[in-house]
Amino acid sequence: MIEHLDGIFETVTFRENMQIRISDMDICEDFPDHWHTPMEIIHATKNWYKIVVDGRTYRLNEGEIAIIRPGTIHALHAPDTGSRTIYLADLSFLGGISNLETLLALLPPVTTITPEREPELYRKAVELLSFMEEEYAGSRSFYDMLLYGALIELLGLLGRYAISPSVSANTLGPQSAKYAERFLYVCNYINEHCTEDLSLETIAGIAGFSKYHFTRLFKDFTHTSFYRYLNKKRISHAEQLLINPKYSVTEVALQSGFSSLSAFIRMFKQLKGCTPTEFKRMYSLDCMNRVDGDSAPDTLSGK
Repeated sequence: MIEHLDGIFETVTFRENMQIRISDMDICEDFPDHWHTPMEIIHATKNWYKIVVDGRTYRLNEGEIAIIRPGTIHALHAPDTGSRTIYLADLSFLGGISNLETLLALLPPVTTITPEREPELYRKAVELLSFMEEEYAGSRSFYDMLLYGALIELLGLLGRYAISPSVSANTLGPQSAKYAERFLYVCNYINEHCTEDLSLETIAGIAGFSKYHFTRLFKDFTHTSFYRYLNKKRISHAEQLLINPKYSVTEVALQSGFSSLSAFIRMFKQLKGCTPTEFKRMYSLDCMNRVDGDSAPDTLSGK
């Protein structure tokens, strides 16, 4: 079972002073639609596993890896027998890395890594995940630093893979692949200025395209439209403000680039599945759980 579920929001608990949690699971049960702020990585170690997002099913065969983007509403389905390793990582400690937000935008809701499609990436990912699991279980001195280092390396490899010419030409089309570095710059610019009054025309001009050409290439590159990307960045910014009790929901809306409170509430609920007020309450409950000393065991019977 999911340990802490409020509606469809899961509060993930970690070891004290840790932002990563690794669990080996051999209990085979299904999990309903839910979402959480940490990134989730699933390694199907024995038998298959299924992830369902927006009606689409991603099947992991034995040995394959899936990465679920933070904030993605997803359900999980298991066979009668099998096992998997679950890695949950709160990426907020990486906030100073400028390309992180761009990477998360480049990734689809679920990224699967298989030995057939991406042999080198798969080999390295398995190596890094195995190293992380070993360090987490051993808990030797400085193991937290080694865990974070391995996670950052995996994220960097994913980003480099996503924009590599051979991959981009197949997944984005040759034109989008040609302008990959330019779109990385544009995405970083949006991330840094998302609370400002940004228009499609302005960003297209920065990229050096007409707005019609930019609209098509941007969607190819990020898997979403310019305005949805912008709103997702604004909502991510708003989440960081909402956890501060000194800000009201109205203040958060205005400081996050929204022209009205109603537009902010509508977009927040659309992307997060709850209202800003509900999010503040869930975060407060999360903090209370941590203060009470609620910590996660190393091996769980549930997710």
